[in-house]
Amino acid sequence: MEELIVFLEGFSEIAIAIRLAVATLFGSLIGWERITKNHYHYVGIRTFALVSLGSAVAIVLNMELALRANMQTDVGRIPAGVVSGIGFLGAGMILVTGRNKIKGLTTAASIWVTANMGMAIGGGFLRVGTVCFALIMIANRLLQRFSQKVEMYSHFMSIYLEVEKAKGVVKLRKFLSDSGYELLSMNKVKEKPLQSSDVAIAIELDLKGQTEHSKVLEKIGNLDYVNYLEES
Repeated sequence: MEELIVFLEGFSEIAIAIRLAVATLFGSLIGWERITKNHYHYVGIRTFALVSLGSAVAIVLNMELALRANMQTDVGRIPAGVVSGIGFLGAGMILVTGRNKIKGLTTAASIWVTANMGMAIGGGFLRVGTVCFALIMIANRLLQRFSQKVEMYSHFMSIYLEVEKAKGVVKLRKFLSDSGYELLSMNKVKEKPLQSSDVAIAIELDLKGQTEHSKVLEKIGNLDYVNYLEES
């Protein structure tokens, strides 16, 4: 087994070809995971596979140029270009909705670290790349559940609401104060409410204790002047 790993981490054409295939496979699996979790994104299996493969090819090219006797090259230039280039690609995946809700951060981070994984695999650090792949999947799958659990009981909460224009905001302020919640901010958002008689607002609360967010949403949702709400 050790001999096989040593061979795959070498620089024969067969070893490089296998590493490129592994990088493409790992990228595809990460893209598949993102599709199953983020239906609103058009970034999927092919994008992640190509990012991983492209990064692997870039690092192989970089190392091949560095190994040639008559070539003078900065071995860190191409990897640095890949990292910054993928940063621009990831930035295009981050969306801020009319409800002041940010989407796409995890996908952007995933595609950035996938590029680094591809460079590790392409550069012959197969074990590092494999561990990186495993950690990406763990972070996106297992840590998401843990994160959701922590966020469910966080002291701080952001809510998007649609309330009646006529004194709905005033009544909501009073209700929050009477419930012991501290209103950190309240802003009108661009989102068009479902009913023309409503106003759309985004609020941030300090719950002042270990309170399950679903119970807070239920209490606010039962108010007769609140016609729609969701945690953001």
